[in-house]
Amino acid sequence: MKKYTLFFTFCLSISVFGAYSQDSKAGAIIDAMQKKYKTMKSFGASFTYGVDGSAQVLQGNITVKGSKYRLKTGGQEIFNNGKEVATYIKETNEVNISDYEPSESDLNPAKVYTFDKKGFRYVFVQEVKEGGESYEVIELSPEKKGTQVSKVKIKLNKKDKSVKSWVITDKNGKRQTFKVNKFTPNVAVDEKYFAFDKSKYPGVEVNDLR
Repeated sequence: MKKYTLFFTFCLSISVFGAYSQDSKAGAIIDAMQKKYKTMKSFGASFTYGVDGSAQVLQGNITVKGSKYRLKTGGQEIFNNGKEVATYIKETNEVNISDYEPSESDLNPAKVYTFDKKGFRYVFVQEVKEGGESYEVIELSPEKKGTQVSKVKIKLNKKDKSVKSWVITDKNGKRQTFKVNKFTPNVAVDEKYFAFDKSKYPGVEVNDLR
């Protein structure tokens, strides 16, 4: 009898863990959110972000078109044309250029809308109300071991599945919070916008890491 009890407990623990790891409700929310954003040819967003323990709140904005994006944050600008990534550092007037190697566990402002959920465990956390709106909160944890990211918590508008904010917790427990202030779908943008143009940055030092 004891053996059967232990076996039942073992099976129950597996089923509970599996439900927590790949929550069907969270999966449906992710699918609906990604369907919304993938219908857009391009989009732009402005956001604020900060790190726990710091009173400083920084501004940023991003423009995305397919796998291409251009991200501006405090002190630097990242150009991704789908083939290479150029990171311009304003303080030192230098740019680092490397091949584009997407990381499944890195949910930066460009990827939070289109990440591959197969690379994560996901679970529905709660529903909250703010300013008369209802929001759904889901939590993601990278499947891959040894990543810099420990978990990501995303808050979405329940009605239209738009992303309101996300919080990234690194492996050391430090949290970085991003909040979307303005979102513009289908912005008109030229392909050249995503490539770094050396002529527009006089005297820039180019570090080619490819």
